[in-house]
Amino acid sequence: MPVQERHDAPLAPLTTFRLGGPATRLITAVTDAEVIDAVREADESGTPLLIIGGGSNLVISDKGFDGTALRIATTGFDLQGTRLELAAGENWSDAVARTVEAGLAGIECMAGIPGSAGATPIQNVGAYGQDVSATITEVVAYDRRSGETVVIPNADCAFSYRHSRFKEDPTRYVVLRVRFELEDAGGLSAPLKYPETARALGVEAGDRVPAARARETVLKLRAGKGMVLDPEDHDTWSAGSFFTNPVLTAAEHAAFLTRVAERLGPDVAPPAFPAGDGMVKTSAAWLIDRAGFTKGYGAGRARISTKHTLALTNRGEASTEDLLALAREVRDGVHAAFGVTLVNEPVTVGVSL
Repeated sequence: MPVQERHDAPLAPLTTFRLGGPATRLITAVTDAEVIDAVREADESGTPLLIIGGGSNLVISDKGFDGTALRIATTGFDLQGTRLELAAGENWSDAVARTVEAGLAGIECMAGIPGSAGATPIQNVGAYGQDVSATITEVVAYDRRSGETVVIPNADCAFSYRHSRFKEDPTRYVVLRVRFELEDAGGLSAPLKYPETARALGVEAGDRVPAARARETVLKLRAGKGMVLDPEDHDTWSAGSFFTNPVLTAAEHAAFLTRVAERLGPDVAPPAFPAGDGMVKTSAAWLIDRAGFTKGYGAGRARISTKHTLALTNRGEASTEDLLALAREVRDGVHAAFGVTLVNEPVTVGVSL
């Protein structure tokens, strides 16, 4: 039996937005077996099922969820040399800190990302030049289609920018454990890829620094943007980056540059990063700001963060509809200005943009 079961249970406290109505039923599972039992029960009865980890990437309807919400609260941090296995319910930021303390490199620049380890392969979570796809070796998951626990190697996870096979088919797999291969670099970080991080550390991109110093620097950078959770700071009552950075085809990028020149002048060069196969990634934060949605934008209970334009925030008394109204305004304003459609990063439950 589940360790905890509640009915008509509030879900807002389980999300970093602190938004959303109640679930008909809420189960908290603390072992893999309890997770699997709860999923099987829901599937056999035809009950809608919502999986909740750290709640850092969820936008839940004000009406709540008519079904069973399963909160995965499993624990397990197993480090053998450079091989790490994390239970899905492990706090991700805490796990990063422990690997740095062990002198290992590979995930130190993802410090401070809220949420649980089980969510990391789903979104191919990343920040400051690192993505989990670079260090994940295998994902252990329950396959709801076959009714079996499966081990999926990295090559079969279909990782891409903020995407994976788990996100592509969100109702099939329930992540139970994630396995990583880290690097023993004598206490140094992996080569720094992100220019902002390198500048903050006073080194060049490609250099290594003490992993602990890299982690501390990333935490400071994130805190300065309201991206480290703080119950007292409404700028952190968010899902972090609300929109993904757009990846454009060559033709789309050319049309985008034309719109930029028309709106901002021919000398303005928007951020551009190669994304493979002739694709170009640009900055959602830049688009939002240049479309007129600056830090602190909004007069209601949901506003853009005062620290970072990519974070939409609950100022304390917002509803999910308040948040979505702001998100739609930003999305539509960016499209009108630059012809680029922003896509939300958080998972929506019972609502959509």
